[in-house]
Amino acid sequence: MSLAPNSPLPEPTRTYLEQLIGAPLAQPALWHEALTHGSTGEPRNYERLEFLGDRVLGLVIAEWLHERGTGNEGKLSQRLNALVSRDSNAKVARAIGLAPHIRLGKQARDDGGAESDNILGDVVEALLGASFLTRGFDATRTLVRRLWADAVEGRVGQSKHPKSALQEWAAGNRRRVPEYRLVERSGPDHAAHFRVSVTIHGVGEAEAEGSSKQEAETAAAAEFLRRFG
Repeated sequence: MSLAPNSPLPEPTRTYLEQLIGAPLAQPALWHEALTHGSTGEPRNYERLEFLGDRVLGLVIAEWLHERGTGNEGKLSQRLNALVSRDSNAKVARAIGLAPHIRLGKQARDDGGAESDNILGDVVEALLGASFLTRGFDATRTLVRRLWADAVEGRVGQSKHPKSALQEWAAGNRRRVPEYRLVERSGPDHAAHFRVSVTIHGVGEAEAEGSSKQEAETAAAAEFLRRFG
């Protein structure tokens, strides 16, 4: 692809970004950085912009959910974590056709990096970081509200099974996956009783009981979300 004059971006990518944000592109080098994966070996990649964009996205979605005025703090936290999770961000990336514009090293591309949820989600956040730096918070809020409209208006993060909700919470907060452990099994086989703990490294642990291991795990996940979510 040919480069646009005085721009590190190929012309199709520049056009794509301008259509995405609905405005002429300022500081093309910053947007180039937002699309660049570390596997390219270039000195600057999307990681710093992803860090910034992640915070901008979280603030915009949190403000949006608060504005909508439904749900208590626990429910709002559950929805927020689902809406800013890597899975949710990757779905947005796919919806806007981002993959062909991501700059990857040959091995990473051959390994399917352009379709990786992790990379897609990271690059979406990096683009929000670039938008924030070049266009400010208000314009970036408008962009987020357009790209995440279907997710927010839908049922992402609502009425989920506690174990699924906890897994999304962990992903959205860059934590390890929840680890479940059988603490105790008591009673006869026809009336067994189980106590299970669930731990997320660096956050905490919760325990709960049930008449089956699955029931106890579900209750433990719900208790974890109640305490830490």
